[in-house]
Amino acid sequence: MLQLLWRGEYAVFILLIVALILSLTVHELGHAMVAKWFGDDTAERAGRVTLNPIAHIDPMGLLMVVIVGFGFAKPVPTNPANFTSPRADLWVAAAGPLMNLLLAVICWNGFVLAWNAGWQNPAAQLFFTILAQINLLLMVFNLLPIGPLDGHYIAPHFLPNKLAQLYRFYNARYGAMLLLALVIGSLMGLPILTFLAEFSATLLNTITLV
Repeated sequence: MLQLLWRGEYAVFILLIVALILSLTVHELGHAMVAKWFGDDTAERAGRVTLNPIAHIDPMGLLMVVIVGFGFAKPVPTNPANFTSPRADLWVAAAGPLMNLLLAVICWNGFVLAWNAGWQNPAAQLFFTILAQINLLLMVFNLLPIGPLDGHYIAPHFLPNKLAQLYRFYNARYGAMLLLALVIGSLMGLPILTFLAEFSATLLNTITLV
């Protein structure tokens, strides 16, 4: 993202930051809301059931996105002992990516409707394209079943019990290292995150419903 500043594309840089903050906020809100629905008010008591980005954005994580293109938000605190369902962790984890998908679908199709109705604003087109693609990328990336990503809570529910136990064991030991290797490899030139970004961009046509 820093390249945008070097090239003097300040408006695009600002739009990216705004879209990223909104996307991360909605993602974390999804986790907090569903945790509350399943009986755990830990996130609510921590002030996380809110659309206020200050509650969700980690300044260092956002700075990392600006500098290296990869970062994080504040994790939503939960207490699984409070969950009212043995599959609650599945739905709490899935809520973040699903919120990103929902935001992408609503905002993108709303924009397409407005565009077709005659509101053909290039700045709006740029912003909503960025917003939709960032949300699709966050969805895809967080569904990876490694490290602390949401996918590692989801994957065991689709495996036989013994495989699920093995998966949880090895992911607890090596998942974070694997995720770090993925990020470092991408920064060193391996097209891992680039592939995920390009794949996410192709989903834009899939979610265009109007």
